[in-house]
Amino acid sequence: VQLQASGGGLVQAGDSLGLSCAASGRTFRTMGWFRQAPGKEREFVAAIIWSGGNTYYSDSVKGRFTISRDVAKNTVYLQMNSLRPEDTAVYYCAAQRYYYSDYRRYDYWGQGTLVTVSS
Repeated sequence: VQLQASGGGLVQAGDSLGLSCAASGRTFRTMGWFRQAPGKEREFVAAIIWSGGNTYYSDSVKGRFTISRDVAKNTVYLQMNSLRPEDTAVYYCAAQRYYYSDYRRYDYWGQGTLVTVSS
């Protein structure tokens, strides 16, 4: 089982950026994105239920970020709009059977991709 994340980079405040995470080896019921800024605990960003497409967002990104999935490609995406300097973090994709907002409940993780938003 492998989660391969990609798409990070350096952008300016107000810009948009997209992340993707391809899962191989199996299909998961829930896939999500978390982020971890330097010196801070990993925090929930968004999650999607594979069957049905229900989505969940943290309050800090709601209305700016959109999580989606491509079932055929077994890939989850995170479209990030109106980026702010406080969105700067390493972004991780994660997968689990059930939806949780607590990162400690996830068993499968991608390698992380850095998003830097300059002011």
